[in-house]
Amino acid sequence: MLLSRIQESTQNDDTDVIIAGPPEQFTSDKVWSADDRKPWLFLFIFGAWTASLIWFGPRLIDLVLSAETWTARFILGYFAFFTPVAWLYGLYNVGVVLFASIYRNFVTKPDPILSTTQPPVAMLYTTCNDFVRASAQSCLEVDYPNFTLYLLDDSSDPEYQAIVDAFAAENPEKVKVIRREHRTGFKAGNLNHALTNHVREPYFAVVDADEILPVGFLRQLMPYLQNDPECGFVQANHRCEEETSTQLQEDMRIGIDVHWKWYQPLRNKFGFVMFLGHGALLRRGCWKEVGGFDEIVSEDLAYAISIRERGYYGVFAEDVVCTEAFPETVRAFRVRHVKWTRGTCEFLHKWTMPLIRSRKIPLIEKLDILFPTANLPLTFFFFIFMLIAGLGMPFVLGQQQELTWVVAGQEMSVPVRLLPPELTSIFTPDFFAITVLTLFAPILCFILEHWKQPLRLWRFLSRSTALYAALSPLSAVCVAGYGLTGKARFLVTGDVKGHANTASKEGSAINRYLSETHPDSMATWSFEIVAGALFLAAAFVSFQPAFAGLALAFLMQPYLHGLGWNQKVLRFCTMIPFALIVGSVMLGSASLFGLQPVLFGFGFHF
Repeated sequence: MLLSRIQESTQNDDTDVIIAGPPEQFTSDKVWSADDRKPWLFLFIFGAWTASLIWFGPRLIDLVLSAETWTARFILGYFAFFTPVAWLYGLYNVGVVLFASIYRNFVTKPDPILSTTQPPVAMLYTTCNDFVRASAQSCLEVDYPNFTLYLLDDSSDPEYQAIVDAFAAENPEKVKVIRREHRTGFKAGNLNHALTNHVREPYFAVVDADEILPVGFLRQLMPYLQNDPECGFVQANHRCEEETSTQLQEDMRIGIDVHWKWYQPLRNKFGFVMFLGHGALLRRGCWKEVGGFDEIVSEDLAYAISIRERGYYGVFAEDVVCTEAFPETVRAFRVRHVKWTRGTCEFLHKWTMPLIRSRKIPLIEKLDILFPTANLPLTFFFFIFMLIAGLGMPFVLGQQQELTWVVAGQEMSVPVRLLPPELTSIFTPDFFAITVLTLFAPILCFILEHWKQPLRLWRFLSRSTALYAALSPLSAVCVAGYGLTGKARFLVTGDVKGHANTASKEGSAINRYLSETHPDSMATWSFEIVAGALFLAAAFVSFQPAFAGLALAFLMQPYLHGLGWNQKVLRFCTMIPFALIVGSVMLGSASLFGLQPVLFGFGFHF
């Protein structure tokens, strides 16, 4: 049935392209099939989580029941609810690492099937004031005889438009420029416009502005689609560019490599293969069948779900490796994070219920979609959790006590706020153990990948803590902004001049800010600085070193955004938060100081 639908779509596509060679012949051989995907990963995750609830649940319930006031019930109730959620995400990361190891070492990978024809392909290079010549040139250098490169230029900057036109003029036979009058629908609108009005090839690749394709990109990906009529797209692997232009890229690039290596390939066997928006080859017939890309910020994931509902699925091609650049500056990194966070909120708002109600998408694939996508919006509730754990529990429910230090034979007493004994009763060694597991689970893959290079590993984890773990205040305002306005914008990471990131002038200043929550805004910086200062003061008074580390990271974010990653003093300070967190964990009596509630902060964004 799928075969006949694809053949009909290919034959009745109003195409003006002549396909060289014999008609396409599909075989029954499949490199990967959705029928091969097993539920073991999520059975492990929820099995372990259920066991943790059975073991710790009575203690958490007793904790809530011990409250004598409504304020105490709210504080302890939120803590008792969110703590198991943190455990669930910790176990998810543990499960991914475990099953990624199984996938890499014990799952037999089928040999790729060779194609007998080379049908026309449209290479859709999307750009909006961020054209990168090396990336566009890599599209022209792929080893495939039958393709056209379309530059889908949404640039508003005349300088970038001129650069795009000049590049196209150098290769008039292979390159076409497509522009549209109205830039609606973000990247999805750009793709839909080109595919509706200009592109007629039966297959198309989507390429980001900073992406470098390997020479064998099309030749290696095409067989997946040609030999499996149920394969709707093939997602290529990615690594970070080895040649970096900034210190931030050099410090952070191994994070991209490790993430793609551990978190994506196992989805062929244990989850849902997502279209990740770039570096992929897609079947145009599927695009037509689902009515195009949903014109939202996260159009890639919405598209993958749409075609899965129609019986198609994606495949992750681990052996086809594209390269991409980490954002050059902290500002660009934060701009990208705002786009991802608000875009994910928009996706969940519009697609969660249709996904849950779907009868054609298996449960394990639904879970594999919802787990990583819910991660970013959950940071709002994590930020509330930090307020409760770091401020509410010690200052509302806690007691003041003198902490005495003996230094060189001299006693020194410091007043601190500690939790009362009835509340600290749950902080037993087993509770501390699952808390530490939750803390370090998101970085297990980095530890396993680079444990033989401890200094490099330490530097990366330290600096990534200052960059990623400090995003909580920014994430919180993004989620709150979307919740209040229902709007998301496709902010362009590489638009260094900010032309494509200019906010609308309509509405009041507050509404304009909430509609975008742009990291350039002074309101965003002020919120981060106030939150960091407040939490830092609370950390000292309540003696929570790990919390102090996170607070310092919050304080540094606006300064790193404005002054840059290369500032020597700031770059040195980025090593402090992780050191405080690790040092706190190493304190055997950490639970006496109410440390556990705030340990969940680190790594929540990996």
